[in-house]
Amino acid sequence: MKDSLVTVFGGGGFLGRQVAQALMAQGARVRIAQRDLATAGKVKSLGNLGQTQFVAADIRKPQSVARAIAGSDAVINLVGILSGNFDAVHAEGAGNVAKAAAAAGVKALVHVSAIGADANSPSAYGRSKAAGEAEVKAAFPTATILRPSIIFGAEDQFLNRFADVISKGPVAPVIGGSAKFQPVYVADVAQAIVNAIAAPGVYGGKTFELGGPQVMTMKEVNAWVAKAIGRADKPLVDVPGFFASLLTMLPGGPISRDQLTMLGVDNVVAAGAQGLSDLDVAPTPMGAVADKWMVRYRRHGRFAGRVSA
Repeated sequence: MKDSLVTVFGGGGFLGRQVAQALMAQGARVRIAQRDLATAGKVKSLGNLGQTQFVAADIRKPQSVARAIAGSDAVINLVGILSGNFDAVHAEGAGNVAKAAAAAGVKALVHVSAIGADANSPSAYGRSKAAGEAEVKAAFPTATILRPSIIFGAEDQFLNRFADVISKGPVAPVIGGSAKFQPVYVADVAQAIVNAIAAPGVYGGKTFELGGPQVMTMKEVNAWVAKAIGRADKPLVDVPGFFASLLTMLPGGPISRDQLTMLGVDNVVAAGAQGLSDLDVAPTPMGAVADKWMVRYRRHGRFAGRVSA
């Protein structure tokens, strides 16, 4: 990867910053491409002088995508949304990136999709992710497609969100308590992406599903978080399906209708699917790293000492 120019769409986000750092650690030059560059500033300090570039680009607009990719050796698409026009971003946008990458003659393309991508998914999110994969394969057959389960890390909206709720309220409401997840560490996903982009001859044209070493239900995740922050005594209360449906109707509510629909399908690596180990990455357990940032949710913060979880 040394001195290669890799354009990362969505490179200033939660996962993108980890990907950029992993690329720069291998000597690559990184071009961050996204609509709002104000959130990408943190990337600059992760590498050496001149190792980062920044370009405004909207994957829904083919011309801006083509400009962002010009001169690149490899391209990574991390862009995803949880609300809004899924097809415009996940399907058409992904297709725009793949077509521009092919036209520019780049050596490798990694497209990050999601476990649950399925043309027959009950959720619009899942269907749009499947449509995006189809667009990518049609335009760039040797692309590597990665489907992570829910990603956790110091700046996530997963463990942190639960920890915040559990630490503040008298009880912790749990929506979709029986839904299963296989949480995967953000640094592991980033390393998988870098390994794939560095060796298109090995990983190109393949699809990988990325999950951590633990399969947990939503309620088990909440219980784990409660214990990790020293709140194991906090009652976890299942939110009935009917009431959860009502919550989806609230402006700015805790969950959308499509997200609630997604909880009806387990978010785990499929049997027989290629995964992290096939990309030469060992999955990291939550308990091995989460203490570094979950400590701030404890009653006495860092003075509370480590809680075994």
